Order: sequence, then structure tokens, then C-alpha cells
Amino acid sequence: MSKYDFCGWATRNNLKCSDGRRIMKDAFKDNDGQKVPLVWNHQHNDPSNVLGHALLENRDEGVYAYCNFNDTESGAIAKALVQHGDIVSLSIYANQLRETPGRDVLHGMIREVSLVHAGANPGAFIDAVMVHGEESEGEAIIYTGEDISLSHADKEEEVAEEAPKEESKEKGDKKMADSEKTVGDVFNTLSEEQKTAVYAIVGQIVEDMKNEEGEDDDMKHNVFENDTMDDVHVLSHSEMQDVISDAKRFGSLRESALAHGIDNIDYLFPDEKNVTNTPMFIQRETGWVKNVMGAVHHTPFSRIKSMFADITEDDARAKGYIKGKLKKEEVFSLLKRTTTPTTVYKKQKLDRDDVIDITDFDVIAWLKSEMRGMLDEELARAILVGDGRLNSSDEKINENCIRPIITDADLYTIKATVSVSAGASGDIKAKEFIRQCIKARKDYKGSGNPTLYTTEDVLTDCLLIEDTTERRIYSDANDLAKALRVKEIVTVPVLENVTGVNGGDLMGIIVNLSDYNVGADKGGAVNLFDDFDIDYNAQKYLIETRCSGALIKPYSAIALEAVEANG
Repeated sequence: MSKYDFCGWATRNNLKCSDGRRIMKDAFKDNDGQKVPLVWNHQHNDPSNVLGHALLENRDEGVYAYCNFNDTESGAIAKALVQHGDIVSLSIYANQLRETPGRDVLHGMIREVSLVHAGANPGAFIDAVMVHGEESEGEAIIYTGEDISLSHADKEEEVAEEAPKEESKEKGDKKMADSEKTVGDVFNTLSEEQKTAVYAIVGQIVEDMKNEEGEDDDMKHNVFENDTMDDVHVLSHSEMQDVISDAKRFGSLRESALAHGIDNIDYLFPDEKNVTNTPMFIQRETGWVKNVMGAVHHTPFSRIKSMFADITEDDARAKGYIKGKLKKEEVFSLLKRTTTPTTVYKKQKLDRDDVIDITDFDVIAWLKSEMRGMLDEELARAILVGDGRLNSSDEKINENCIRPIITDADLYTIKATVSVSAGASGDIKAKEFIRQCIKARKDYKGSGNPTLYTTEDVLTDCLLIEDTTERRIYSDANDLAKALRVKEIVTVPVLENVTGVNGGDLMGIIVNLSDYNVGADKGGAVNLFDDFDIDYNAQKYLIETRCSGALIKPYSAIALEAVEANG
């Protein structure tokens, strides 16, 4: 080879690069004798980054490049850097690749050779520098052993120290200090199996050095982009076409991409990410639970006694006196009842292996929050309508201890009926419901302004009532609440399909829950216990409360249910 400024290996065969690819013999044989641009660090945003050209020669060991600098200012600067030994590594940009599933590159086209701080192929380095006009044989540069991106220089990689050696101008092989044989001569005496072993050892040493220096093992640079020179992570058009065409045969794009050796599969199919920090519960709407539990009256004792004297009868009235007549005593009945506590609990267990293996979130805290939420919901349900279980069930909450409002005695809960004919429309039922709510307030003796607890269906039917001009009568729930003389309307999913005391469908409960007392003795409030079962490797959790609940004011609630009108 005649006049050139320097030469070196653009890429070497059978060496594993940091991106996982391995260049096979004659992969770039079509580039033999071709001239490609010599650029600086694979940059193309400025013409001054073109430093000259490289003449490629395909050899058994890889692709050798004979490089010349141009007469530009940047070419002169780069030439000085190479001659001084400051830059010692080469890298290539190639496309039109054909690879095996194992990422062995069988064919490709080199589009440029670049001077870089360090190359991805550990065999790509400058091994001979020609100084024209001088008699010097040149300067030998020691193989750097750097292991970064095949196409992009790593800005943080430092070039290894150079040790000048004498070398042959024609072959560019480094001479050994105390022998007439060059390193290349000795290496070529090895068998292919021995060479492969040397490659593996060198590659492992490079990986170890890189890890010790804290480098990222996963350098996701890709030189084999289809005719694009940008420093971005993209796949070539030809690669993508192959993946798409084989997707049907492999069953999915993901499997096809993996079969084509695209190991950076996360670029195409990134891992799924949770939209929440913990798993979401599939559950009923529970906003009403907080409303109920926050509205009831709490006492620090659980045994509740209520005493009332009924002075509404005529016998209890004050009387006029006629001289000589007997003065009659006042007669009235004394009413009393006692409510005792019961235990309500929820129990859970987890295998300890699951507790240890679940690292994405605090599974114990998540489980405890679920248990507390379900306990509160069950108590709120029991207060309004009971737990719904059969009386024969061992799990039923005792209704003599936590008294449901809808089935409480007539002294405490007013039973109002919404009388409609069979098959009545939603509008008719809604109008009658509103009418009965307003009329029943006559007998209400509870505290302050009560709340209406109803279902979403009943509320919707009420809001859809129209006048004769087809305009909605009630603009929203607040407007309807004013008409019903209640503070607010709260929809409760557990009220759906509940049967009232008269056998009709429950439509709503009007009550101020400050008239409903929930009592718990000291130590009987909500408590959480945990235990470990050694025999079954199970972590067990129990949340429970011991409390009572009952209305403590006469006529303090109204239960409305729909019944069919006779005739």
C-alpha cells in the first residue's frame, strides 16, 4: 500500500463487542477496496468533522483501513493527535446487516470509519502511523482493549497508555521486545480454537476492567442504523422489515424481534409499569362508609340503656279540678331497653414466602389497610340495614347488639311506605317517594337536619323528573335535598335489593346519625393482632372490635320502602 497517514483495524472478527454483536469472517467483504469517509467521533452536523478518507481491505482477521487526512484545519488537528498518540482507536458505522439469532453479523456495509476515544470492538485500533517526509518507520500503538459502543465513542472512556514499539510499515504488526517475531506472527501460529479462547479471555478482562471502573454494562448504542448518522437508539429499516414479515410465523412481534437477535427489546416493547404504587381493589363505592362512621355518636362504654316516658297519651295531660272531686294521678308508660356489645372481626393470612418475595410495595401495610376498610364497611352496613346474612349463619352480626335502623322498633324508626301500582314507571315511583319523604317528616323527632341515605337508581329517577314542558324539576342533588328537607343525599350501594319490614324494596333511610350511638369499652375499640404459624409458614392477621350500636332517640329515623298498592 502506497502513501497513507496511518492504518489500523477498523474491526476484527470473532470478538464480542459491548452491544453483544460478533463480527464474522468476510462480513464486510463487499467493502474490500472501497473508499469511505474518515470522520471524527461519528459526528455529521458539521462538514469540518470529515477528516479525510479510509481505504478498506478485507482480511481473514477483519477489515483493515488505510487512512489519509485531508488538508482542512480539522484534518490537520486530527493528524497531529494521531501522530502524537493521543487518539488510538477506530470505530465503524455500518448498515444493511444480516445477523443470526445469536447476533453474529454475517453481512453488512461499512459506510464510514471514525476516529474515536475508544471503540466497541476490542480489536479496532490504530497500529501504524506514517510520518511523510521523514525516514522514521512510524510509531507503534499498543492495543487499547477498550470495550464500548461499536458505532459511538464513549465520552467517559479513557485511552490506555501507549508503549512505543517498532513495527513493520507493510504489515503494521507490533514487534515483541526481545524477539524477531511480531505479535501477529506468534498469534497466527495458534489454532482457531486457541484463538477463540484468547478472544474470550481478552473480552472477559475488558468486562472486568469496565465493571471495576463503574461503567454501565449495558451500553445501548447501535451502529447498525439504516442510513442514519444520528446518535440515537433506532433499528434499521431492513431489520424492522424482517421482524414484521416474520411476526406471523413466530406468533408475535416480540417473539420475532427476539428471534432476530434484537436483545434491546425494551426499545420496542418496554416493560409494563404500575400506574399505582399498590394494587387497586375492585370494590363497591365506599365514600358513604366514612360518612356513616364519622356521623354516629361514640361513647367509651358499650352497654347502652335507654329509658323513656311516653307522655303523649291523654292520660298524661294536666287536668282541671272541680271542688270536691278526686284528683287523679298521671298515668304513663315507662319505656326502656338495653343494648350489649358484640365482636366484629376480619381475619387474613399470608404465606411468609409471599411476604418476602413481594418487594414492589409494603404488602403488610397494604393488607392492613384492606382489613380496616372492610371492617368499617361491615359496621356501617350493619348500622343501616344489617349484614344481610341468615339468622342461622355463625358469621352473622347479632342484630340485638348492633341494631339495624330499618328493622328497629317502631318507637325508634318510622316505617313509611311508598305505595305504587305494579309495573309503575320510574317517574311515578320517584314522585311518590319524594311525596312520602316530605310527609313523613311530620312524625320525625330526631336531632337537627337529617341525611337521606338512598340508592343511585332512586336518586337518578328523582333527578329525571320533568314538568309539563319537559324541563327537569331538580337541577342537581342539592336542589333535591332542599325539597326533601334533608341536609344531604348520600348514595349507598349496599341499600340496593334490600327488603324492608313490609316486604317491599327499601328506597331510602332518613336519619341524623348523631342519634345512633356506637359504644366500645376501653380495650374494645378497633385492635389489630398478628401471629406467625410455624407449622404452616403463615403470617396471620386479625382485626376486630367489640362494640354495640343502637338508636337512642324515639322517632329519630324514617325507613321508606316501595309496596304495591291494593287494587
